[in-house]
Amino acid sequence: MQRLARRQCYDRRFFIDKFQRITKTFSTTSSSVISDQLLINDADSFVLVEGSASSRTVVLNRPSVLNALNTPLMSRLHKLYESWEDNPDVGFVVMKGKGNAFCAGADIVSIRDMIKKGDIEGSKEVFRRVYGFAYLLHTYLKPNVAILDGITMGGGAAISIPGTFRIATDKTVYATPETLIGLHPDAGASFHLSHLPGYLGEYLGLTGDRLNGLEMIACGLATHYSHSTSVREIEECLKNLITDDPSVIETSLENYSDFDYPDNNSVLKRMEMVDRCFSHDSVEEIIDALESEAAKTHDEWCDSTLKKLKYASPLSLKLSLRSIREGRFQTLDQCLIREFRLTSRAMSCQISNDFCEGVRARMVDKDFAPKWCPPSLEHVSEDMVDHYFSPLSPLEPELHLPTKQREAFI
Repeated sequence: MQRLARRQCYDRRFFIDKFQRITKTFSTTSSSVISDQLLINDADSFVLVEGSASSRTVVLNRPSVLNALNTPLMSRLHKLYESWEDNPDVGFVVMKGKGNAFCAGADIVSIRDMIKKGDIEGSKEVFRRVYGFAYLLHTYLKPNVAILDGITMGGGAAISIPGTFRIATDKTVYATPETLIGLHPDAGASFHLSHLPGYLGEYLGLTGDRLNGLEMIACGLATHYSHSTSVREIEECLKNLITDDPSVIETSLENYSDFDYPDNNSVLKRMEMVDRCFSHDSVEEIIDALESEAAKTHDEWCDSTLKKLKYASPLSLKLSLRSIREGRFQTLDQCLIREFRLTSRAMSCQISNDFCEGVRARMVDKDFAPKWCPPSLEHVSEDMVDHYFSPLSPLEPELHLPTKQREAFI
């Protein structure tokens, strides 16, 4: 654990040094007058904006659906961040969620409804917007802070993890649960998961298991940890900062940082077993390894992990394992393009209806009894998996990212 903490400290300093070399000098005499037309908040706006002397705060404003992402929300979020990047009155950006969640991910119930109504392109557009914003955040030229005080899952992680600072709290719940709804860890998840210690990324991506705030900072997904009761003080502190210097923001956040080690039930305390089981080349071998460990050790963790894997979509498991493994050797933009191919085919339902079925079982009917197709791992052929990873046809536009204009600096 100490090694992981030291590594995370080094990584933060690396990011800060990079920002200091590329960001523009911010004037401490900037006007506090907010002139942006985009700052106007409609009563029913999915993204609210709060302004201060040298920063802007975006508030994801769909609390009734845990701030789930849809096309209007992503469109406004993207426009806001783009407008602020070249604005000399904006030194840094803060993002938070309204209510008890930061963001539970894409609005998968609405996306399923689109597919059922035949609006396949509409369903793909939601993901296209999320993936595009994830890349924008990854290449953003100003510091940004995400306050992850609550549920942070799927797309919620996608619009925060690529940023400069991620503050986890005792209320944070992180997960990439896509295999449980017939999808795959996406929106950059295959990149971030593949860079976690050992084979933790494979474990999280395949099982959909959850991490708390302490576990997030221990493995590098978060940069700071604070108690939820300190969030308001942190927000006030950030509002009073007049800077675009990430080292100043870092120092300010450190004043509110707490740290403790994950408890003995944490998966991070089982990393040797995780690596033994999840380092195998196929899902079948991973399951065999877990069954062998369960027989030898009678460890309840093995049985619990096996149950999660056996509940998940067999097709999603195979797609996810390959996707995360490829992410180890690819840049974020390459991961996003690959993930969009997988997602596009999942939305088309030409090979499998697992996404619609998974959402039905967990979110609509809530019977938690999905009927996956194919029904088992042995029925998922290599040709089927290869097809998901192959380039899209000319009639299905690929994900285009502005890599020439916005080359990733990390």
